[in-house]
Amino acid sequence: MNKKLLAVAALVCSLTVTAQSEVRNLRIENRIDPVGLDVIQPRFSWQLENDKRNVMQTAYEIRLLQKNTNVWNSGKVASDSSVHVTYKGPALKSGEKYQWQVRVWDNNGKGSAWSRPAFFQMALLQPSDWKAEWITPGYPEDSVLRPSPLMRREFNITKKITRATAYITAHGMYEAAINGNRVGDAHFTPGWTSYKKRLQYQTYDATGLLKAGRNALGVTLGSGWYRGTIGFANHHNFYGKDIALLLQLDIEYADGTKELVVSDGSWKSATGAIVYSEIYNGETIDARKDKTGWMLAGYDEGNWSPVKTEAFDKGNLLATYNEMIEAHEVFKPVKVLKTPAGETVLDFGQNLVGWVRVKVKGNAGDSVSLYHAEVLDKAGNFYTENLRSAKAKNTYILKGGDTETFYPHFTWQGFRYVKVEGYPGTVSPDQFEAVAFYSAMEPTGTFTTSNQLINQLQHNIQWGQKGNFLDVPTDCPQRDERLGWTGDAQAFFRTASFNMGVNNFFTKWLRDVEADQIDGRVPFVIPNILGNGANSAGWADVATIIPWEMYLAYGDKRALATQYNSMKNYVESIRKTTKDNLWNTGFHFGDWLFYRPGDDNDGRSAVTDKYLIAQCFYAHSVQLLINAATVLGNREDAEAYGRLLKEIKEAFVKEYMTPSGRLVSSTQTAYVLALHFDMLPESLRKQAAERLAENIKSYGNHLTTGFLGTPYLCHVLTRFGYTDLAYKLLLQETYPSWLYPVKMGATTIWERWDGIKPDGSFQTPSMNSYNHYAYGAIGDWMYRKMVGLDTEEDGAGYKHIKVKPHIGGNFKNASATLKTYYGTTAAGWKVEGGNILMEVEVPANTTATIYLPATDVAAVTESGKPLPAVKEIRTLGAEDGYLKVEAGSGKYRFSLPGK
Repeated sequence: MNKKLLAVAALVCSLTVTAQSEVRNLRIENRIDPVGLDVIQPRFSWQLENDKRNVMQTAYEIRLLQKNTNVWNSGKVASDSSVHVTYKGPALKSGEKYQWQVRVWDNNGKGSAWSRPAFFQMALLQPSDWKAEWITPGYPEDSVLRPSPLMRREFNITKKITRATAYITAHGMYEAAINGNRVGDAHFTPGWTSYKKRLQYQTYDATGLLKAGRNALGVTLGSGWYRGTIGFANHHNFYGKDIALLLQLDIEYADGTKELVVSDGSWKSATGAIVYSEIYNGETIDARKDKTGWMLAGYDEGNWSPVKTEAFDKGNLLATYNEMIEAHEVFKPVKVLKTPAGETVLDFGQNLVGWVRVKVKGNAGDSVSLYHAEVLDKAGNFYTENLRSAKAKNTYILKGGDTETFYPHFTWQGFRYVKVEGYPGTVSPDQFEAVAFYSAMEPTGTFTTSNQLINQLQHNIQWGQKGNFLDVPTDCPQRDERLGWTGDAQAFFRTASFNMGVNNFFTKWLRDVEADQIDGRVPFVIPNILGNGANSAGWADVATIIPWEMYLAYGDKRALATQYNSMKNYVESIRKTTKDNLWNTGFHFGDWLFYRPGDDNDGRSAVTDKYLIAQCFYAHSVQLLINAATVLGNREDAEAYGRLLKEIKEAFVKEYMTPSGRLVSSTQTAYVLALHFDMLPESLRKQAAERLAENIKSYGNHLTTGFLGTPYLCHVLTRFGYTDLAYKLLLQETYPSWLYPVKMGATTIWERWDGIKPDGSFQTPSMNSYNHYAYGAIGDWMYRKMVGLDTEEDGAGYKHIKVKPHIGGNFKNASATLKTYYGTTAAGWKVEGGNILMEVEVPANTTATIYLPATDVAAVTESGKPLPAVKEIRTLGAEDGYLKVEAGSGKYRFSLPGK
């Protein structure tokens, strides 16, 4: 065969292979083409796409190149691993850019083509790689208003550039520009961490921002979390009084030479248009003080002050691992209101977190103020009392002339309504738009049903998550708080991990959990700005709950191993305080915001003994530590803590349960926690579940649970055969219920079950947020039980998918999709014409165990064929009223008789 024919044959072979299977969606450390990794052994993930059923990967090969030179090749590795595959090549170098590809072989004997190249660039791996100096303003600061400093420097470029990388961080917040163009899409950088121990810097590809000749670097700073007012105790200067910049620009030229432009004593400083900026109170911009052109080369900086250099720590610097906060959806006002009080108010139709961009034309000195609120009062007036001391006010002072556009820089608000004061001319919706901000996590899950109220509930859950996932999982985004409350985060995590890819977000935050632990004890908020308060049951257990649930959701053993010491230290911090294995000391929030009826009710208040709750969570954390030890191969710890767990449960039974199985607290939360955490002897669990069900019925099919009981309530009911009651709770429309706020017009999850009472009045304004995601934890039941889309523990991260729907509630249909590391998985059911139709999608390189709500295999079809005739599906038998089958990748459509 001549060379031409060989080439044609090779092309045909290549096309055939590609048609058989394709490798896509390459990620490294859970990110696509990241710039700025400081993980010295990063992990590769990819997806295998193939339309055939039952496709599994049997081998892979990874190659790593730099400038077309081979750095490492894994060789052909016999493995079905396609997620978190560890790099095992030569040491990676600071600042260097690498290219990687992967190809795979499947169980049909077919090999894929090499994937399209993916890239990553390393960050600065050693403190000595930092040549920049910390710089602070050189002028005398106004210590009251603290206007935002401006810092600038110019430099020359005389050669052709091949690559330029900027590394930037700050004490405070920063916005950087090169030649007047913004560096990156992130806002509120460098984000919020336990700054003394962990200060993140961001890495940017700045190649396209530079030009031949004269260039200018310009950076604006804001006080932010570092020295601004934070916490409802009005802390300020919590991490320090200074405001400072650290910046390093690495430039590589085509001739092989390099140049550094760094923050040092040559920079100049001044103040500009941002005359005041605080997270809670808002921002004031005086456009008359704008230093036009200061971010461009050639600007006259003669009146600017030289900066000061400082010997601040660089040992706490680390590269950014998580997705940063970015701008997302944009909303126009749905109406302009004139309130009974005569105020002009914009309604954006959605409770969101971010800020409003306004266009205005007027005279120099005209002042426009925007005030932010979540709700209107019962009379229709603007209501801000629930913001407490947070002013949430942005003020813009015009310089006059042409139309001016204003928006804040280092603050944000939580709002649906905006009151406008001082606007020259007519307030028109065309002049205003609200921009939503949240950490740029990938949307991963969808959920929809035949019930529009439940669909709105899902909408509210998602927007509660968006509004409170701004670099840390905050409790609320509007008042003088916005803190990383640990109890809220653990209660909501599993729901959060369905809606968005939160693995990087929480991996970063969990490192701060460990950094801020006090002799193992976990503070109430992370980062900890509230002092020594710690180890409240159900809050502090975030140290064990989220690492384990992250493992289940993402199959990430390294994240579990990284947090293992934190988990163990937390458990031991409890153990030190116990007597006879009882955790019955210390402060505990308890079942926060549980049901407390008003005077017109029967006087029952669902008070659950706080030490009973503590004992349940103590046992749960020990169980999760055992689980982690088992997965990580730590047999000795697993056995030792197994013995401890037995003693903890025995102590619970002795202290909190009567011989007949009645608990000392007869609340829903008490029985939910005791059942969910297996605190009761198995022989007494059935009657305990009956007591729980009777309690719910005695309240007219209403829940009475607070932050700690609510996440598990419907799960427990389903586990013990009361799914019909779980549906009644889900669909309950009167207070207290999930749908009561929906019926009252909520667009996010409320902090309280009755944030707005039926008569239109408000709950206690000192603690009444209308964007507070904790009760949105019901989403987890809707996704994993109602639709039934879940992961098995033996194949965490949806390597082994579980689909077990629970049909009920007079729903006509319910479905969910989830983007996993392996691809999109989906499940759904529809009740139609006396039959149940079930659809399941299983990504390549995974398997699924599917539970069909049927008893007779002969009555079930798949894609129109009798189930026994479908060779790709293996029937495993009957279990709890379901037919249990096993399937590999592919799309499946089952039909079975309805009940």
